[in-house]
Amino acid sequence: MEKPILGKTAFVSGSGKNIGRGIAVRLAELGADVIVNGSSDETACAETASLIERAGRQAFVVMGDMGHADDVARVTKAALDRFGTVDILVNNAARRPHKPFLEMTDDDWNSVIDPALTGAFRTARSFLPGMVDQGWGRVINFAGMKAIRGYFEGAPISAAKHGVWGLTKALSTEFASRGVTANVISPGQIRKDGLEEDDPKRAARIPAGVMGVSSDIAAVAGFLASPEARFVTGQMIAVNGGEET
Repeated sequence: MEKPILGKTAFVSGSGKNIGRGIAVRLAELGADVIVNGSSDETACAETASLIERAGRQAFVVMGDMGHADDVARVTKAALDRFGTVDILVNNAARRPHKPFLEMTDDDWNSVIDPALTGAFRTARSFLPGMVDQGWGRVINFAGMKAIRGYFEGAPISAAKHGVWGLTKALSTEFASRGVTANVISPGQIRKDGLEEDDPKRAARIPAGVMGVSSDIAAVAGFLASPEARFVTGQMIAVNGGEET
């Protein structure tokens, strides 16, 4: 397999399982060493690291909650201490609780906004200087179809993901001339790893007739991380089987 990002280093938050794991392994297959991150399930992160090493690349597990400023500072410092720079940043960590808006507390709100939006700001602030110094970098953030439409009983999810979209557009404008691209992936209905069959009711609503899997998202992330995507920035790419966004 061609390895277009051989020698690059990637940081993937929320990479213990599902989409995050798929992206981490895909980037390793394309030649990147990968910093694996999760907030609590260290066993899952270790399994991801094993898959990265099986692909022939270095894996470095750093646990920490992307919603906590101290954790982000510690995790990003550990990544830079280990590898010197992070060339590819994938902000995948998020929480998606549901609660009626009028029952929502400040803690409910912050528990969603902090990892998805503020965490993305903090990781970008930590890793962009190295990208700028090298004249090359990739920032890949995540939105979501329901979040962009408006999430029923999920106001902070919608607010966070709209904010991530705005942050991404701002980064793409500010850093494009310095060799750094910034884009958003908006997944549709993705079947969790380990499930053998689609939910028939959900699949029936998708024009493609099937739910997506982690590798569908990972393939797009791999492209956006590659040199071939140098002219793609400030974009939101929906990976959703044809559902209306």
